[in-house]
Amino acid sequence: MQEHVRARRATPDDAAELVRLRAVMFQSFPQPNRNDDWRKASEEILRRRFAEPSPTMAAFVVDCPDGAGLAACALGIVEERLGGPGNPSGMMGYVFSVVTDPDQRRKGYSRGCVTALLDWFREQGAGAADLRASESGEPLYTSLGFRRTPDPAMRLRL
Repeated sequence: MQEHVRARRATPDDAAELVRLRAVMFQSFPQPNRNDDWRKASEEILRRRFAEPSPTMAAFVVDCPDGAGLAACALGIVEERLGGPGNPSGMMGYVFSVVTDPDQRRKGYSRGCVTALLDWFREQGAGAADLRASESGEPLYTSLGFRRTPDPAMRLRL
């Protein structure tokens, strides 16, 4: 059994490595028109959002054992929506960009990052958290208490 992995909260200085890991995640998805146009803007967003006095975006990371960058990460945002029967406060967490470098997998790093992110959501007053799971990630999320919902996701590109 794996020992509990402690993740640390990312800082603006981790932005470039978080973008690198996000690119690793994108490599596992079939995507038309693959390009790197998003990288610079994403790094700027991370630096700005992590430096805010009361940030609503956070990332939790595990450093590579050899000290050469990040091994894994999980990002998330907290947003205020209107409350409802299942979440009266309306505060919601959204998990995204959960990724571990291929050579660092099966060590509990993603679990440590997601667990720390969920704790942060609770500290922010979130009453629920959503995510989209890949087939390979679903067992982790299920083990943490996530369940499929009846409402299908849809998207419109603007």
